[in-house]
Amino acid sequence: MGRWLVHSQRGLTLVELVVTMAILSVLAAAILPVAEVTVKRTKEIELRRALRQIRTAIDNYKVDYDKAVKENTLPGGATVGESGYPEDLELLVEGVDWGGPDKILKKYLRRIPKDPFDQYDDGWGMRSYADDFDSTVWGGQDVYDVFSQSYNLGLDGTPHNTW
Repeated sequence: MGRWLVHSQRGLTLVELVVTMAILSVLAAAILPVAEVTVKRTKEIELRRALRQIRTAIDNYKVDYDKAVKENTLPGGATVGESGYPEDLELLVEGVDWGGPDKILKKYLRRIPKDPFDQYDDGWGMRSYADDFDSTVWGGQDVYDVFSQSYNLGLDGTPHNTW
């Protein structure tokens, strides 16, 4: 009785490894552009949300200012001849006492949202009420509008600083 030698093949051949690597490379090449678009889309959603949040706070501040003018309860230092918009974005976080019986600070934002496309920590671009609607230089009187300072193009082809 002889012994049968059984050779089992364990492992992969070089051809199998090359074919597997080729398939994985094709899949990775197809997935990377989709992942990049997904990341950019997410940042654009954050940018739109932040712009909407700040602009809504500015509008609410203006409504309260107009109400205080109508009721003659403007806080000290404010005059009727002003535009009614906040002097800076920090005022929306710090709050304003619009007078009245409560004597509390009305705050419009918990914090100033960050621009997701701001690479150099420049912050938001601002326009005052006296500036042109497409001005990129802030007049400094008040904050009427904010915009991203990013010149990147959005997925829709428009620059982020025009949103």
